[in-house]
Amino acid sequence: MITRGRIRLISILVVGFALVLIGRLYFVQIVQGADFSLRANEQYMRPVSGLYDRGTIYFQDKSGTLIPAADLASGYTVAIDPNVITAGTTSPLTLYQKLSAILPLNQQTFLADATKPNDIYEEIAKRVPKNEADAVSALKLPGVGIYQDRWRYYPEGSLASQVVGFVGYSGTSTTGLYGLEKYYNNVLSRGNAGMYINPFAQIFSNIQNAVSGNQEGDIVTTIDPNVQQYMEQQLQAVQAKYHSVITGGIIINPETGVIYAMGATPSFNPNTYASVSDIAVYKNPLVENVYEMGSIIKALTMAAGLDTGLVTPTTTYNDKGFLKVDGATIWNYDHRGRGPQTTMQTVLDQSLNTGAATVALELGHQTFEKYMDGFGLASSTGIDLPNEGTNLLRTLVSPKNIDLATAAFGQGIAMTPISTVRAWSALANGGTLITPHVVSQIRYTNGTVKNISYGPGPRVIATSTAAAIAQMLTHVYQVALVNDGVGAVKFAHYSVASKDGTAQIAIPGGGYLPNQYLNSFCGFFPSVGSHARFLVFLYTYEPQGVEFASQSLTPAFVNIVKYLISYYDVPPDR
Repeated sequence: MITRGRIRLISILVVGFALVLIGRLYFVQIVQGADFSLRANEQYMRPVSGLYDRGTIYFQDKSGTLIPAADLASGYTVAIDPNVITAGTTSPLTLYQKLSAILPLNQQTFLADATKPNDIYEEIAKRVPKNEADAVSALKLPGVGIYQDRWRYYPEGSLASQVVGFVGYSGTSTTGLYGLEKYYNNVLSRGNAGMYINPFAQIFSNIQNAVSGNQEGDIVTTIDPNVQQYMEQQLQAVQAKYHSVITGGIIINPETGVIYAMGATPSFNPNTYASVSDIAVYKNPLVENVYEMGSIIKALTMAAGLDTGLVTPTTTYNDKGFLKVDGATIWNYDHRGRGPQTTMQTVLDQSLNTGAATVALELGHQTFEKYMDGFGLASSTGIDLPNEGTNLLRTLVSPKNIDLATAAFGQGIAMTPISTVRAWSALANGGTLITPHVVSQIRYTNGTVKNISYGPGPRVIATSTAAAIAQMLTHVYQVALVNDGVGAVKFAHYSVASKDGTAQIAIPGGGYLPNQYLNSFCGFFPSVGSHARFLVFLYTYEPQGVEFASQSLTPAFVNIVKYLISYYDVPPDR
């Protein structure tokens, strides 16, 4: 006899199973209805493989509106059956003349394809728009077929192309080759693309995917297309003015690691990626390349000195304009000394190599290395982009004092821009490491959503130290840059901290290139009294006709700060 309890249990299981089926039918018919409609049409239209399918990559503006950065475009492929053509009454030349009035065809190629023996399928035109496909169809030409097609399309063109990446061929199949397309390839790929699947099979396969964790979906990035576009315009202006090899930038929230913009010029349009002359532009140099950053590293050195109690902003030393270390001579950039009462604030204000080297030498090798490791220089950042470069830190573990001294002002150590940004974010957010990232959400095809965020990482410096170095860098911007007349402007109601850097470019094997520099610039705001909302990093490699970053990058930094204040309606902090 079946007890009431068993009946109730069976009823619950039946109802639960029915709810699962109903839920999946909803996603199949409503959420994925358009896709299945296309596949249904495809059954009758295409004699070869199925329609291409892949998840969407979205940008996201400040209101949360999603803008497709990588999507699917639909159109048609026109193909011919050479067996039908050669056996028919219409000559290949006549066929060509009729088709070429509608489609851009090469006569020699068409005639060669149309007369191939024992061949039943040759594509003569791809990505044909509907109006042209309809015009071909109306001709009712023997041996000519029109088939629905779909392909990867990048609606925003070159915008953030080195972040987005592109899809290309690896062997005989397509896959993500760069950027997010590569990093999230397993999510964006559609393993069942081109297969005709019974809807009920789709239901159960989605359930299985949900259980196994092997899920397909779309990704929503943190990139704001408006901020990205403005930053790229500023980078292009620098590039055009100084004819640099490359110019790049990052705009990040130093508290959360959310990246609003990341890009470099020259870049490329992923819709026409095969047309570029130098495939190096496919790489994301802000993640993959390493550079000697120069004087922006002085801020990290000074923070270490403050955190240990070795120095305060008013601590003085005797600046002679040079410093003898291990038989070598370190000079200030202008070869001038500032005297025996030179303060640590002046070291940052006037970017004195001797002052940064003095702090590092007083800290000693082990303590200095400990702090640089703490700022994350010895580890990857964990950014969700492929091929992250490895910082070159040989001089940090060198026993030579000259290596310690030069590392203190950013020479002899090479870092990725994203690693530099992570280290500087600790100065701006109260003293902790972050995980920089460009994806905020994964929307799986089974209806579930994964929100991506990261809590604060390990503490690098004390909160009081972060406040002190932020105050010192605010003084650098307010006094040093503005008074130097290099294009900076005072923000009456906003506190802004910054430091510029000018680094010599190393020659492989030893030494430095004469009169060739890397200019870098890093700044954040609001910089006093609260944690910063925005950190801006800029660099330009081998600019021509200019030496110092204060000249080449300050105007772009100021313009970006103005734009961010306006776009995000940032309230004054003073």
